[in-house]
Amino acid sequence: MRPSRVAAYLLVFARTYLRSRVGLFFSLIFPIILILLFGSIFSNTGSSSSPVYVQNLDGTSVASQMFLTSLNATGAVSVHMVSSSVGNLSTWLVSKGYTAGIVLPAGFQASFAAHRPVKVIVYTDPAQPSTAGIVQGAVGYAVTSMNYAQSGQAPVVGTMELNVGSTTYQYIDYLVPGLIGFSILTSPMFSMTNIAAQYKKQKLFRQLSLTPLTRGEWLAASVLWYLVLVFASTVVMLAVGRGLFGATATPTLLTIPFLIFGPMLFVSLGLLLGTFSKTPESASVVGNLVTFPMMFLSGTFFPVSLFPDYLQAVAHVLPLYYVIDGLNNTMVFQNTTGALTDLLVVVGLAVLLFLAAIRAFRWQEE
Repeated sequence: MRPSRVAAYLLVFARTYLRSRVGLFFSLIFPIILILLFGSIFSNTGSSSSPVYVQNLDGTSVASQMFLTSLNATGAVSVHMVSSSVGNLSTWLVSKGYTAGIVLPAGFQASFAAHRPVKVIVYTDPAQPSTAGIVQGAVGYAVTSMNYAQSGQAPVVGTMELNVGSTTYQYIDYLVPGLIGFSILTSPMFSMTNIAAQYKKQKLFRQLSLTPLTRGEWLAASVLWYLVLVFASTVVMLAVGRGLFGATATPTLLTIPFLIFGPMLFVSLGLLLGTFSKTPESASVVGNLVTFPMMFLSGTFFPVSLFPDYLQAVAHVLPLYYVIDGLNNTMVFQNTTGALTDLLVVVGLAVLLFLAAIRAFRWQEE
């Protein structure tokens, strides 16, 4: 593979792409429209529901079950149990982007039975005052119910109210990495699926076979062009998100590999889909069937944690999920371990699909 030939075809590919107004619109302008639209809609609104995540460190004790029963009876919150294995609940809430949590301490039953003071820890996000008020009110009802159950004894159950982590997150903070992932997916997938089918139909691959350019060099040049588009789109979206909506999502050095291997993954996948499609029309249908589920189920517009369990399972099968989750981990949560895990999946898929694409497509149909 000669860099000079890759560079030469990159210039040709770039000129061809820049002549397409539709391609430029979907690569650079459409993601900006989406960030303006969703940012405007959700910048001043919170969640319509009030989920609360409960970590019960007292096992299945009678007192802890009594508290949970009273909490559920309020109807104001939806309770989601969290295993003690996640460790510190506040840190876990931050890593998931959740805004409310409760810890029932170990020895809760023993203290309650012995009439010793015991505190339920309540984590809320001060940036979500309406949700915080609902959760605190529901906890207050549950605590009061337990103290009344003491049959005239002095109240022993109280609360300790703390903030979730030290940083609060807005919807726009999730939207920026999601739309960067959207750009990484759409331009390479739609374009390469169409290019592979069109070049095959118009015999352009046969003409390229008469040049010194190899298939690997052609694919490498294509990947490089989409890297340029993705980096440009990322800069613009970060500027719009931070400048207009106050997004705090911040790129790090670990962001760069996702911006490199993400386009490589979807350029290769797009080429594979186009290679096995008989006509440009069928290539378009197949491209849409693969792209749209990933677009909406991988956390592009909303955190996957808000999905029903069965949709979360589907999301974990989609390659784009690991791109967006990795971008969230490194740009929003500073979760290096999580980002590296996601990156490992993205790199593995990108290399595998790149090699498969080179092997699968031919300059000339057999």
